Amino acid sequence: MDEFVGQPQLLGPGGALAGTLRSGNLTSMILWGPPGTGKTTLARLLAEHCGLHLITLSAVLSGVKEVRAAVEEARQRLVTGERTLLFVDEVHRFNKSQQDAFLPHVESGTVTFIGATTENPSFEVNSALLSRARVLVLKSLTRADLDAILDRGAATLGLDVTSEARALLCELADGDARRLLNLLEIAAQFREGDTLLDEAEVLAASGERLRRFDKGGDIFYEQISALHKSVRGSDPDGALYWLCRMLDGGCDPLYIARRVVRMASEDIGNADPRGLQIAIAAWDTYSRLGSPEGELAIAQAVIYLAAVPKSNATYMAFNKAMEQVRSTPAYEVTMHLRNAPTRLMKGLGFGKDYRYAHDEAEQYAAGENYFPDALKGTRYYEPVDAGLEAKIRARLERLRRLDAVERGAANHSGEGGESE
Repeated sequence: MDEFVGQPQLLGPGGALAGTLRSGNLTSMILWGPPGTGKTTLARLLAEHCGLHLITLSAVLSGVKEVRAAVEEARQRLVTGERTLLFVDEVHRFNKSQQDAFLPHVESGTVTFIGATTENPSFEVNSALLSRARVLVLKSLTRADLDAILDRGAATLGLDVTSEARALLCELADGDARRLLNLLEIAAQFREGDTLLDEAEVLAASGERLRRFDKGGDIFYEQISALHKSVRGSDPDGALYWLCRMLDGGCDPLYIARRVVRMASEDIGNADPRGLQIAIAAWDTYSRLGSPEGELAIAQAVIYLAAVPKSNATYMAFNKAMEQVRSTPAYEVTMHLRNAPTRLMKGLGFGKDYRYAHDEAEQYAAGENYFPDALKGTRYYEPVDAGLEAKIRARLERLRRLDAVERGAANHSGEGGESE
């Protein structure tokens, strides 16, 4: 365990596993982290440290049959006083019924369970299993961690690694020890008979550089979230970085284009309605040109949206209105707002007393109500004082003052009638 590299938040003094290492009492857990961060190695070392027999299953290759066989072996060993650690790699690949198969045996103590996953356990692991296991998060390895692992690998292979080759290997590894060692082994095959490994040999071994990017997984959603937040935060440089990270990692540009359209409505809105037009134009441009030409149009839209004034007033107003619609009765349309295309409908009062706004001053029927009577006076849209929306805000405030004057006059007239 002393030779394990990285994860001080788990194994360091005060780490999540410090108590386990002191007492030797291992409980069930889920190890969640990126590839090549030591999940399998940690499980093996914990079994050895705590004196447990280790049974390893891969969810890619195993099913309920293999789980039952492992549990039966654990049960037989328990009779002789030997406890078992059942380690399941890629546990997220088991379906619900397969994951359920662990529950009674974890509950009874027949096995101590450790599952490893690169996916978010909140979404990929049954809540019943989660309630019986701690979730421990492993992080990508740091440059110092990778250097330590590289030193061991180079010593094993009898290599000396130049500082340039070392920097490139650690960069290409991208926090993944497995990838680092694989690249080191492949690069060693390009040597010209000596023990020195240089940058050219690493480049020859690496092929095209591929960043870690899991389409549809946590990293995918983390990066699109970072892109969206950079646009919202008016940082075109940060937004451009995350856009390029996603494109470089193999994300479908059309997916990004759709999300950029969403950003234009959610975070820019009426502060600059051109943002939506530019976002749609970028989507259309990519659909016509494809990669790489069309990607520039998406970049243009991202930079524009990040740079212009922001407003989420439309987004907030829509959410408020939708929430009220879903939580209140389905009120009927008031009579004066109903269309009256027939004589019968007119006779029933449809459209009676409707005021045609274009016939009134400023094309506005001051004091008119366009809600069901029960919701009269409701307000959802609160424009911000930025960009074009500042002008919209000023106009609406002026119209609302006209409403107040009109309603005040109507109330005064009504009071006068009553007094008479």
